[in-house]
Amino acid sequence: MTQQNKIFIIGYSGHAYVVLDSILEQGLHVGGYFAKDFNVEDPYNLEFFGDERADDVGPILDENLIFPCIGDNSIREKIVSFIKSKSFNQLAVIDKTALVSSKATIGLSTFVGKNTVINSLAKIGEGVIINTGAIIEHECVIGDFSHVAPNATLAGNVTLGSKVFFGVGAVAKQGISIGDNSIVGAGSVVISDIPANEVWAGNPARKIRGLG
Repeated sequence: MTQQNKIFIIGYSGHAYVVLDSILEQGLHVGGYFAKDFNVEDPYNLEFFGDERADDVGPILDENLIFPCIGDNSIREKIVSFIKSKSFNQLAVIDKTALVSSKATIGLSTFVGKNTVINSLAKIGEGVIINTGAIIEHECVIGDFSHVAPNATLAGNVTLGSKVFFGVGAVAKQGISIGDNSIVGAGSVVISDIPANEVWAGNPARKIRGLG
């Protein structure tokens, strides 16, 4: 990234505020935001550029970077797909307080929040959220567009599929696999594999329902 590059964000509400702190605390410059609607509150005093799908955004974004600040996994996937279709420049946003192994890999359009730990040989996909205080141990694999919520812990060799939501304070023991599109409730303790498209919760975690 050069000094001239600006970062433009897509989405400007709760999750975006957390991402903006991580960007601005590193001395990087935010050029403004794209969204369907103007944010009246505008706590960061950002310029509004309208919908990112408008025909005239190319000149703004061709020489800059863009980052999706959307908490919903499925919506974030669609936005990243759009960004890639336009060949706009992506980045990963990693908070300066995060402890990330030099042997870990992190995909583009992924956010790594404050006081997180990502240990050796972990593989984090694209468009992922690793939220405040989460711990990703050695050799974990996090699929694209998943969300590991605040203070959640994945022990070594845990695999999350794509678009998984792993809830606040939840824990997965070593070697567990969690399938695509599944949800793990807050505070759950996962001690067995979870298939795709299911909601699990509790200690130990058990299936609550399927997802159609």
